[in-house]
Parts: sequence; structure tokens; C-alpha cells
Amino acid sequence: MPLPHRGRGSRLAGSRVASTSLPRATAYSPRRAGRGTPLPSHAQRLTRRRHFSEQVPPGPEPQADFRSGKWRQERAGGDARDSRRSARAGMGSRHRICSQEEIVIPCASDNDSGSVDLQLSNLEDVKNDASSLELTDSDISDIAGLPQESLTDSFRHLTQQGPLSEPIVERLIQSIQEFFNGDLQSELEKLTFLRSLCSLSRALPYDETIGAFIHSHIEDIVHILNSLYRQTLQAFSEMLQSLVVKDPHLENLDTIFKQMDPWLQSTKDHERERAAVSMAEVLKCSSRHLSLKLPLQFQRLGRLVALMALLCGDPVKEVAEEAAEGTHYLLHITLRLKYVTHDKKNHPSLRRAMKKCQELLELYSIKQFYSCPFRIAQVFEVFLNSNELCQFVMTILDGLKNLKHPCTQKSAGELLITLVENAESRFEKVPEIMGVICAQLSIISQPRVRQQIINTVSLFISRPKYTDIVISHLLCHPVPYDRHLAELWRTLDVKLPSTTWILWRLLRKLQKCHNAPTHEKMAYMAVAATDALYEVFVGNRLRAATFRLFPQLLMTLLIQIHHSIGLTMSDVTIPSGLYTEQEMSSQVTPLCFAIQATKTLLLRTLCWQEFNIMEKNKGWTLLEGKDGHLQGISLLANALLERNHLFANKIMYLLVPLLNRGNDKHKLTSAGFFVELLQSPMARRLPSIYSIARLKDWLHHGNNVFKTLALKGLHYLTRHQEMREGIKSLLPCILDLLCETDEKIVLLAIQILLQLVETMDFTTLTAMMKTLFSLFGDVRPDVHRFSMTLFGASIKSVKYTDKKGIENQVLDSLVPLLLYSQDENDAVAEESRQVLTICAQFLKWKLPQEVYCKDPWYIRCGKVGKVCKFFGKKCKGKVNLVAQTLMFSKNAKIPIRRAAVLFVGLLLKYVDHSELRMKGTDWIEKDLRDLLCDPEPSLRIIASQALFQVREVGTEQDPRQTVCGLRKLMGCLST
Repeated sequence: MPLPHRGRGSRLAGSRVASTSLPRATAYSPRRAGRGTPLPSHAQRLTRRRHFSEQVPPGPEPQADFRSGKWRQERAGGDARDSRRSARAGMGSRHRICSQEEIVIPCASDNDSGSVDLQLSNLEDVKNDASSLELTDSDISDIAGLPQESLTDSFRHLTQQGPLSEPIVERLIQSIQEFFNGDLQSELEKLTFLRSLCSLSRALPYDETIGAFIHSHIEDIVHILNSLYRQTLQAFSEMLQSLVVKDPHLENLDTIFKQMDPWLQSTKDHERERAAVSMAEVLKCSSRHLSLKLPLQFQRLGRLVALMALLCGDPVKEVAEEAAEGTHYLLHITLRLKYVTHDKKNHPSLRRAMKKCQELLELYSIKQFYSCPFRIAQVFEVFLNSNELCQFVMTILDGLKNLKHPCTQKSAGELLITLVENAESRFEKVPEIMGVICAQLSIISQPRVRQQIINTVSLFISRPKYTDIVISHLLCHPVPYDRHLAELWRTLDVKLPSTTWILWRLLRKLQKCHNAPTHEKMAYMAVAATDALYEVFVGNRLRAATFRLFPQLLMTLLIQIHHSIGLTMSDVTIPSGLYTEQEMSSQVTPLCFAIQATKTLLLRTLCWQEFNIMEKNKGWTLLEGKDGHLQGISLLANALLERNHLFANKIMYLLVPLLNRGNDKHKLTSAGFFVELLQSPMARRLPSIYSIARLKDWLHHGNNVFKTLALKGLHYLTRHQEMREGIKSLLPCILDLLCETDEKIVLLAIQILLQLVETMDFTTLTAMMKTLFSLFGDVRPDVHRFSMTLFGASIKSVKYTDKKGIENQVLDSLVPLLLYSQDENDAVAEESRQVLTICAQFLKWKLPQEVYCKDPWYIRCGKVGKVCKFFGKKCKGKVNLVAQTLMFSKNAKIPIRRAAVLFVGLLLKYVDHSELRMKGTDWIEKDLRDLLCDPEPSLRIIASQALFQVREVGTEQDPRQTVCGLRKLMGCLST
């Protein structure tokens, strides 16, 4: 492709340009500023290759000085670099293809400096006189075209399918030799040369003369074909410039750039070079003839700026130089465009932008500025709007797809970082940018470039305006995250002040999902956010924020565990199309993400001992189970309370408001953790409304789990002496819970009452003792045992003045306690003996040592006799005592039935016979006869012995009646 020769004389080829009123271009090369002698542009150097016989003397060129805002005129010296390109200038006429040719570039005048004048007043003049910049067709002279006959048609007429005649061959050879020897060639002559050469080439297999001629002139032919190639490029470049002059509207420039776009991004150096040259000429021409009539539109400005900035860092020197020159004119266009289209209300804003632009330009020399892509981005981002900024970023990211592109490694990452850092919150298409970034991560393998892209994400996510947008987009990917997205989460590089905000927003995404009803499917966002938290913890880049938000993180993950129990991914609302290319593994469940995130959180916050306690006591297994979840929660809460008071107290205060939020699973997990933390001394500082009042509400909850947690919490609070007074008001409710069927509830109620029994009034005490007496012999061993314990504690708590009021209750408890001392459960038996001792002390009795014998009574009948003798002497109403004992002969436990029957048989010795005969013994005999059919042999034997003793007592006369009878008989005999 021929390259334009910018502003060096007028073209003499009349067939191409007849005349023109357009000013001729003055060459300008910003890369030579500051050296005193500006060099011609790369296009000029390339064009000179066609001028072998003659060098065009350089004219004066303007030089840019951005710091002064004006142009300085200096004479241009020669370009030493052109010496090697003009080495063939002394060749003969047959090698001087073009002895002299001047080119008209319809783009600029000799006195147009093209400077970027940053004085706002100058731009105001431009805006006020915008119409003066508009060109019409009358301002442009006609440009002569090529002959009407097409090149293809001409070739078709001249080429032959077979051998050529000798005259035709001679004429063709003569035509070519004339072209070799000619000084100047018109466009028609060039076409004739190509046609002749083509015809000879087709006849090579048939004519040796032709072959000899072509072989002897092969060097000249190749050389000529290569200048023609460059002239074609020259014509193309001039055509583009003519289009701009003909229609100097931004829409036309937009169209030209759209076609040049793929060439500017080509991976081939020579294609990129030609595109850069052509685009630089178009931009230079546009900067002179741009129409500023409103409305103005340039849809692809951001993309053009990005591509030119990338090319300014191109490792091919010629490409970088041409891009630098084009970027200079693009900046000029941008400044004029933004000034003309700016809103008058935002005039101060434009002034600030201009000032910032000028300050940036003054920091660097022109060469430094245009050779550094990220500095170009610093200047341009001041003027680009949000849509153009997004184009800029998307263009850079798009270029990263092709790692062979020479600009990628050197410039793209710096451009991204600079733009995002400086543009702050002016982006609108962040989701689209994130989409491109996520797609690029799987393509780019070079660590430095990958980290620069991740740093770009870090900058976006650290802006509060974009945090939620970026997080939401990153969460819309399949879980578990692939290694590329996992790397992004793990290596986020965010400044310390922003880390807590980012982690908090990610956490809130998960928390919002817990407000949904539990009967619906789990939101996919919850699973994705959990996996993201896991990756963040593994990466450890947000460690400080993780420590700061530990309470919120831990509780949210524990709640997520509760929500995930028993679910598979089929129970999750997965967005359509998310897993189109891969199947979801059956091993992937919402629960596994929640568990691994919780484990990693503990490890990253140095909770090693707590982690060990959970692992050693199978806490993780408990957490995963439907029935054991709250037990696992309690285990972890107690581990924190024991090992890390600081974290535990922070969580307790966090849970105060959290307990009222979310659904039942949310509340249960929170309540379970909160209740365990009430053991902490810090709990006494909680206002009653957040502790006792809340637990009171749970006591009336329809869910027994909440009742259990309420009683557990109250039990912990009773350990704080100052809080007992507030709990006493709940005693009636707690007493009612003694009749619950749920064993946990009853036991917890007994534990609370044990703590408060000393503070009870007499009425409450007696009511409680009646309820407890009914629990003696409960089939639930622990309920049986602790009801006796509380009964004994109640007896001890009775004041001296009230002792008479509960004496009968104590007496009624003696036989049950005595019989339960024979219980097969050692703990129950021992507790019975202990409480029996308390009762004896209350009655001021001294029990025989045989009461404390641990051997079964049927083994030591003699000792049982002494016990019966003691009770026979101490107790009144022995018949009632027998009746009470017989009730236990129907007990479900064999040891109790056996002890009861044995006790009845021995106790009959101490019963008043007259009273017994008065009431009869049939009722006793009936119960004992029923026991004769009991499947237990020992019980049948003891029952038969007791029955014998009953009958013996029934037939035996009362000794007092015998004495009376003898007295009567003696009286009769005396008379």
C-alpha cells in the first residue's frame, strides 16, 4: 500500500489531479519535538521510496509545545534514516521509476498548525463560528479518475489461452521496455504495463523468447510491482481523505473507522502499519475539516481512542509513530467535539476538565506523552462520557483475547488500570465489562496480564457505586466456581478501607436469601454467595475484614447450613441456561458449600481450638443433621465461649436484633447460639427486654424447640444472682411446664425451679410439691430422679412457721421414697434414699441404718423387718400405709412390685387387728391373689407368703378380746 507524502509539493500527474483550491498539508511529526529538527513522518519516508532520482527538499515544519499551548516554527533538517532508502537514487533511467512526483493531500494548509490549544476562550470562538468550518462541494476541485474501462475487462481482452503471435510478443516486450526506460508514467501507462506483463506471463509455457526476457528482467519487474503496491495504498489513503473532505461529518468518520477497525487490530505487523498510517491521515484531515453542526454523533469514539492508545505502545516503531501522530489529531478532534456539544450548565465542569488536561500534558514532553498509552488514557478519560469510557475498556479487553497481539502485554493492563482508577464512577455498562473480563480469564494464561485484569475488577468492586453490580455478575456463574473465577475471588486486591464494605455487600447477598419462606426452593444466589465467601476466605486477601465481620459471617453461614440440610441442587432455583454445557455433580449440594465456608472461616480467623472441638466431638456431623443441628450449634457456641470470649460477646450483641428476623430456621439457629452465650458474664448487662422478656415469649411459642431454648436460657440467667428476681415472675408458667410430655422441657423446668426454690413463697412451694409427687415413679428415669431431688429441696426450703402445713405431704412421700430405694436404676435408688433422709430430718426421725442398705430386700429379709418395725412404730394409720404400699404392687418395675409385696407382708405384724378386721382383709387378699399369676417366680413366692400372713392375721384373735372372754367365763363360774 502506498503511503501518503504529507505536504511536500504539488502533484504533476494531471491524470490524477487537475487542480485544487485546497491548501496543501504541512508535515508535522510530534515525536521529534524537543530535538530542534523535526523528522518527516513515516508516511513521508515511505513515499520517498518512490522518488529514487530526486529528494524533495523539506520545508519548514511546525513543532508542538503543549506546555505553552502554541506551535513553534523551526526549520526541518534532513532525515538520515532516509539515506539508505534513497541509495538507488543514482541509478539509470531504467531504474528511475518515478523521477519526480508530487502529491496533493487535501487536508491542511501551510499555516494551520493543528495545535491542541487548551485555552477555553479559543474553543469558545470555534463554537461561535462553527459554521465557518463547514465545507461544501464548491470548495473542492474535481479529482480526475482512472479510465472508465475496468482493469478486469482489459485483462480479458489482452490475455490469450494459447501461444501468441510473434508481432504481439514483440509489441508487448516493447511496451514493457518503454515503461522501464520512461521517466514518468501516467495511470494509463501503469495499467498498460500490468496488462502486457500479464499477457506475457500467460504465454510463458509456449514461447522461450518470453521466458528469457522475463528471467533477464525479473529484478526490475519485481521492483516495479512493489512501488505500484505502495501507490495503491497512497490512492486508498487519498480516497479516504477525499471522503472526509467531501462529507466532513462525524458520522462519516465513524463509518471509515468501522471499516479500519479490524486492520488496526491485525496481528500482522505490515497490516497494522498500513492501517495506522491511513488512520493517522484520516484523523489529520478530519481535524482540519470537521463539521461542527449540531447534533454531533460519534458512536465509536471510545473504541477509536483505545485502539490508537494501544498502537502508541506498539513494539513496531513505525506503527507506534504513526499512531502517536494520529492520536494527537484525535485529541484535537475530541477537544473541539466536547466543547461544542457540552451543556452550558456544565461550563465549570468543562473548564475543570480542560485545566486537568492541560496539567497532565504539561507534566510530560510530547514524545513522553504519546509514547506512553496510559498517559494518553489519563488525558482522554477527562473528556469521554460514560458510554465512551465503556467502549474504551471493552476494546482493551477485546484485544486481550489474542495473546499474539504485540500490544497486549505492554499496554493493555496499564490502560485498564489507569482508566478505571481515574474515571471513578462514570461507567454505566459495568455488567458488560464484567462479562468480557470473566470470558477473558479462561483465555489469558500470562500471570501478569491476568493479575492486571483482576486488579481492574478489584477497582470496580471497590467503588460503592459498582460493588453490588460486580458482585451480582460474578455470582451468576456455575458453582463450584472454575479455577479462573476462583482465582479472581481469591486474589482481589482492594485497599483496606474498602475490604469491609465489599465483604459486607457479599454477605448481604446471602442474608437477603434467608428471608424467603422455607417451603420454596432455595435461591441460587445463596449457594453462589456461599461458594464466593469460601473462595474469599481461602484467598485471605480480605483477612482484616474477615476478622471485623466474623460475628455476622459465622451466624449467616450457620443459618445457611440450617437452610441447606437435606437439599440437593434440584431444590435450588437455578437460572436457565447456566449449566447448559456441563452436568451438575450429584455430590455438589448447598450444604457442602456452607460447611466448607464455615470451616474455612474458623481457620482463617485463627479459631483452631474451636475447630478442633467441633471435629473431636463430631460437631460438623451434628450441624449437618436435621435432629442434631441445634446440638452442633450449642457445641460451637460453647467452644467459642470457652476459648474466645471476645468473639463470643460480639456475637451475643449481634444476635440481639437478629433474633427477630428471617424465617423459623433463621430464628432457631440464632436462638440456639444466643441461648448458649447467656452463660457469659456479659449477659447480665443485657436489658431485660432483650433477655428475660424475649425468653418469656418463647415459653408461649407453639414450637417446643423454642420452649426448650427459653428454659435453657432462663436456667443460664438464674446463675446471675441479680437476674433471678426478674425470672420469679415466670414461675407459674414454668410450673405448668412440669406436666409437659417433652422430657427436655420438664427437666429444664426442674433445673430452673431448683435454682429458685429458696425464693418461693409457701403457696407456690406446696403447689409445686404436689406436682412433683405425681412425678414420683415417672417412666422417664431422669424426670423421676430430679423430681425427687426438687421435692427434697422444697422440704428444706420450708420455713419453720410453715412446717405444719406440709407435714402430711412429707408423710405421704415416705412409702414411695422407701420403695423407690429398691429401684433398678442406681441413681434413682440413691436419690430416693437421700430424699428419705431429708424427710426424716424434717419429721425429726432417725432412720435405721438398714434403710441405706443397697442389697435387695428379698435377700436381706431380716433387715427389712427392722425397717418395717420402725415405720410401724412411727406411723399412724397403718392400714392406710398398707393401702398405699399395695398401690405399688401394680408398678411396671418388678423390683418395685417385689419390694411393695414384701413390705405389706411384714408390715401386717404392726397393724391394729381390730381396725384391720373392721375394714376387712378381702381387698388385701384380692391384690395379692392377682400376683400369684405374675410371670415373675420371685414375685409369686413373696405374694403367697404375704397372703398367708394376711390370713393368719384375719383368724388370730385380738389378745384384749381373749382376756375379756376369760374374765366373763370366770365370772360365770363364780356364780
